[in-house]
Amino acid sequence: MSSLVTEAIVLHAFDYLETSRILRLMTRDAGVQSVIARGARSSRRRFGTAIDLFAQGMVEIHIKPNRELQSLVSFETTRARPQFALDVGRFTAGSMISELALHASTDESAEGLFESVELALDELVRAESPDTVSAALGGAWHIVSSLGFAPSLDSCANCHADLSPDSEAAFSHSAGGALCPRCARLASGTRSIPSTARGAIREWITGESGPRVNGPEARAHQRLLREFFSEHLGDKREMKAYSVWEQGAWTAA
Repeated sequence: MSSLVTEAIVLHAFDYLETSRILRLMTRDAGVQSVIARGARSSRRRFGTAIDLFAQGMVEIHIKPNRELQSLVSFETTRARPQFALDVGRFTAGSMISELALHASTDESAEGLFESVELALDELVRAESPDTVSAALGGAWHIVSSLGFAPSLDSCANCHADLSPDSEAAFSHSAGGALCPRCARLASGTRSIPSTARGAIREWITGESGPRVNGPEARAHQRLLREFFSEHLGDKREMKAYSVWEQGAWTAA
């Protein structure tokens, strides 16, 4: 048995038996780790707020080779992020970010991924309630970029010809981004996106806050992100948290 001491963020948590919880942690040095926090439900003295979703801190994990579930020894919380429990829109956005990270992660560290997830959650904490969709879009596109799958926006994804930054362009998920008019005529399954949408994604993939979007514009961005992620990084598992966030049913209340 060896010990792993690293920084971690709680991406998923659920109760196990009468006293414990199972957590899925995004770690800085070892990708995603599934751990059991024994006794976490019977007494919060040992782990405190560390067992809450989106909490971040230093962890010690006992690692046994060839085991899917490791033992969480300690979790020293540095950021509890209680704001997620106070706003349903913020919570669903954070759950979507966690789901994307889990779908794209392995048990090996991916350079820049931990920082991108950390930034996305921090931006959601700072965002005003009406802006959480925009903040989540920015965080998600930055995660995609950190994994090396940023879409081509300023040159044709197929022939690499320069594209006018001020014009509408065809967008192909399978090709990996925007297409010039000639390549768009030869491609199937494209959609047209305005220059403002390309500009927004351009800002988001760099980690900038980007513009505020809402209504039909926000829904179009959510759909585009989902389709692009599924094409390049997704798997066969249903993205339930993404579906709840995209539908935004809570906003009708």
